[in-house]
Amino acid sequence: MGTISIHDEIRQYLRARVALIVLVTVEEQRALEVLNRVRRDRDPSSDLVTWDIADGMESVAGRQLPKATTPPEALAKIQELALKDPSRRDLYVLKDFHSFWERDPAVRRRVRNLAHKLVFTGSSLIVTTPVRTIPVELGDDAVVVEMPLPDGESLRRELDHLIDSTKGVKSALTPAGRSRLAQAALGLTAAQARRAFAKAIVRDDVLDDRDIDTVVAEKKAVIRESEALEFYGAEETPDDLGGLDVLKEWLRLRERAFSDEARQFRLPAPKGIALIGIPGTGKSLTAKMIGGLWRLPLLRLDVGALFGPLVGESEERVRRALRLAETISPCVLWIDEVEKALAAGGHDGGTSQRVFGTVLTWMQEKTAPVFVVATANDVSALPPETLRRGRFDEVFFLDLPTEEERREIITVHLRKRGRMPEAFDVHRLAEDCDGFVGAELEQVIIDAMYEAFAEDRDITTADIARATARTVPLSRSQREVIEDLRAWLREGRAQSASFAEAAQAAEHQVPVLEV
Repeated sequence: MGTISIHDEIRQYLRARVALIVLVTVEEQRALEVLNRVRRDRDPSSDLVTWDIADGMESVAGRQLPKATTPPEALAKIQELALKDPSRRDLYVLKDFHSFWERDPAVRRRVRNLAHKLVFTGSSLIVTTPVRTIPVELGDDAVVVEMPLPDGESLRRELDHLIDSTKGVKSALTPAGRSRLAQAALGLTAAQARRAFAKAIVRDDVLDDRDIDTVVAEKKAVIRESEALEFYGAEETPDDLGGLDVLKEWLRLRERAFSDEARQFRLPAPKGIALIGIPGTGKSLTAKMIGGLWRLPLLRLDVGALFGPLVGESEERVRRALRLAETISPCVLWIDEVEKALAAGGHDGGTSQRVFGTVLTWMQEKTAPVFVVATANDVSALPPETLRRGRFDEVFFLDLPTEEERREIITVHLRKRGRMPEAFDVHRLAEDCDGFVGAELEQVIIDAMYEAFAEDRDITTADIARATARTVPLSRSQREVIEDLRAWLREGRAQSASFAEAAQAAEHQVPVLEV
């Protein structure tokens, strides 16, 4: 929707004499508040009339309205009221009306007839619905407006109102602290944000910086319910990731890319990176590390969870997930194993292609500061257009770690488990683990720790060496697959995450272990 507000967009459609507007939102009460404000700004003498199956017709202005207990009756009464005085500029709102027109063609026809007649009056019909899908018959008469989640300023007003209206609450927040607490709630509806703020208040009747964690925890739970998105805490740092020096340096150069200083410098926000390579080389860990390095929220898009059994459900899920990411931005959006989006291979009626196409189009055209990190193991499953410039700033290949990188990775995992690397022969272990990926290096240390723990002693170099000897690395078991991937790098199709040039990577190949 760009920079235009939902208030201004609806007002423009009304000025253009659009007779039927479908307002897509789960926030019905907030939608009615926006519509009432639009109505007042447009014509203070007008009315906002709502109808639902439970309460019938109600007037904001307090007018006495006729009874209408069924959808056909409601449409007939609205037509009667609007045509009785065509000069009136009233708004008629039908709540949850999508459930009626989905199953009754007569209702669809009545809505269309009414929209045609309202064109010659000052009134308009607005349908509030949580789903974007509308009947084909109404596609030419209706405009679909998606109501965005509340922005930081709106959430700040909600927080201020809650603090001012709640008796006994003590606020230790500065104005900047209140803004940070409101920003922490980005991605929540107004009602969800109010509940999160209220939960933070009742915890100890004091609001302070510690309550940011309470709000973030509430947001994690809400995002998890969205099925396709998962919220991650920014905990990993570059020190948790061994090797990949070129990739790390690329990220460090863009560490301040989302700051006000970058905008003043006229720097565009980076779009994202694609991480292609061998399984277990740290692609997922890199995505988590970026959130920690840049101190940005990290969202993981579960491609498999995007697909639903109903027609149009998958497309709606992906649009909802991408809108949520834009609301939370600036953020990092991690699309793990992106090739899974095409796993159906065309046997799902084209759903996977449409979902994948929606994601690719959004990546190309998005203006919100959402940094996309897409990971893939099987590059052959991706269409050629996936990795082109414009969608990604860079494509990195994560190869088998070199001996120096293996030393770093072993050191990282020993420290992570409370051991001093100096007490181990890391150089010997790195030599023994030739051809191992990072995940395998971690696992041999864990296996060695189990052996030592069972014998009531601490782990030694010999324990790790024995665990190494027992392990069959991926470079042996999947030799052909890995060689195909490394050949892709040698053809110059990506930048090595470890070396300055792909050619250097080819010259420094890690030999694949012989069987």
